[in-house]
Parts: sequence; structure tokens; C-alpha cells
Amino acid sequence: MMNNLFSVFDPCTGSISMNWLSMFIFIIMTPYKFWMNQNKISFMLKMMSNLLNKEMSMLMKYKGTNLIMISLFMLIMINNLMGLWPYVFTASAHLTFSLTMALPMWMALMMYGWLNKTNSMFCHLVPTGTPGILMPFMVMIETVSNIIRPGSLAVRLTANMIAGHLLMSLLGSNSSMAVLTSIMIVFIMLMMFELAVAMIQSYVFVTLMTLYSSEI
Repeated sequence: MMNNLFSVFDPCTGSISMNWLSMFIFIIMTPYKFWMNQNKISFMLKMMSNLLNKEMSMLMKYKGTNLIMISLFMLIMINNLMGLWPYVFTASAHLTFSLTMALPMWMALMMYGWLNKTNSMFCHLVPTGTPGILMPFMVMIETVSNIIRPGSLAVRLTANMIAGHLLMSLLGSNSSMAVLTSIMIVFIMLMMFELAVAMIQSYVFVTLMTLYSSEI
């Protein structure tokens, strides 16, 4: 029984919490032949990967980075979609999940940039055409902007995933059967909206990470 509105997002439901295993439900339940034989789902995933690879190749000049970004996209999208199933723990609705992906990537990019391309990193702190009197302020603004990037990525993903779930939980727990029947079309529209958000947010996360890494 749900104690409060936020209990569905509580990862600790007992002495041995198995909620985080929901991240691997898709891999565990997928049969072995799915990865070996051609099917419509694998064909769709390959088309999606090719489209992402072409788009990222225009922004990213370092080879091999696209593989990391596409893997991140698939991981986030699968977890977002799995969270739409009933009684499945939504891992992507937690900062622990999103910050674990954003922070190491940002740290690796910053370390690589400052150690190997120091002059280029300093150039990004002062945009072209900035008046001399504003340069110290621009350096502080750009520094703060770089520092908060992993936090903004993590909060954006978490907030967008938790908002729709909270709304559906609120409507479902505080409505009678007669009201639920009359607003069933609202639930269908919310589910379609959440389905779109699950895919769009994974794309936004990876695209922004690619844009940040292309500045190095």
C-alpha cells in the first residue's frame, strides 16, 4: 500500500531492496536469439543508432565517442520506457542514476581538455568579441556554467521523468472508479505523452553531452 505520493520512488522498500534490478529487466527477459537473429526491433534499433551516429559525427571530431553516446542513449531510453510499466521501479527518476552518468563523463571531458588542450579551454571562457571590461565577468559566468553542467543534465532528466509519474500517481490514487472511467482518455494521453518524454529526454541528454564534449 502506498504510504504517500513519493513512496513509489523510494528505492529502499525493505532490508534487501531489489528495486535497482529493474535496470537489467530488459536484458534478463530478452531471449538469447533476439541478439543473434534479425528482427523488426533490432532493425529499428540499428536504424536509430545509424541516425544518431550520423548526427553526432557532425558535432564530434573524436572517433569512438559516438559509441559511448549511443550506448548511453540506449541505456537511458530503455530505463525510461521500463519505468512506464506497472510495478516497475523507475531508475531514471533518481539523481543517483542520472548523476552517475553525467558527472563521470563531465569530469573525464574536463580533465582531458585542461590537460591536453589548455589554450582551447581558456579560449572558451571568453567568447569572441567580448569587451575588455567584461572579460573578468565572462570568465566567472562561463566557469559557473561549466561547473553546473552535470547537475543540470541530471536534474533535467530526473525532473522530466518524475513529473509525469507523480501526476499519474496523483490521479490514480485520489479518484473513484466512476471518475477514472470518465477520464480514461486523459490517462491514455498522459501515457502517450510520457512515452514521448521517455525517448526525447534520452536524446536530449546525449545531444547535450555531445555538444559539451565538442567544445574541447
